[in-house]
Amino acid sequence: FEVVVGKEDFKFSAAHFVAYDGFRERMHGHNYQVAVRMKGEYQVAHDGYVIDFGDIKRMTRRLCAELDQRFLYPQRSNVINSKVTDGQVMMKCQDGSLFTMPEADCALLPIMHSTAEELAHYLYNRLVHDFTPEYLRMRGVRTMEITVAEGPRQEA
Repeated sequence: FEVVVGKEDFKFSAAHFVAYDGFRERMHGHNYQVAVRMKGEYQVAHDGYVIDFGDIKRMTRRLCAELDQRFLYPQRSNVINSKVTDGQVMMKCQDGSLFTMPEADCALLPIMHSTAEELAHYLYNRLVHDFTPEYLRMRGVRTMEITVAEGPRQEA
């Protein structure tokens, strides 16, 4: 059995740019959409659920709200040097570009690139952490898939 939840309000609007060795794209934004799929064992749990839709909705909405109206800053980038001082995030890119933004306007993420793929992985890890692996195992959840779309038919 599986559940799929992809609500219209599983969304966030955010700015970002992708940078890697020898390349930095211009800063731009997306209206991201998120969906969650969880697959359980061959039978549902004693209460008739794989997992309660309400729990998935509450946690996913909270995660989207943390990213909404923010600059997605990949803290593990190997081509962006940064420091946070006095509430400001200062970034110097490999190409010499300098950015300074209020820390409150940034989502400081433990990722290397702010791609849809790495955002999906980040959200996956957060949901596993927030639900807890023990709870997911107890519910019989064996597989979880997170989809992050940057636009229609453009998702990871």
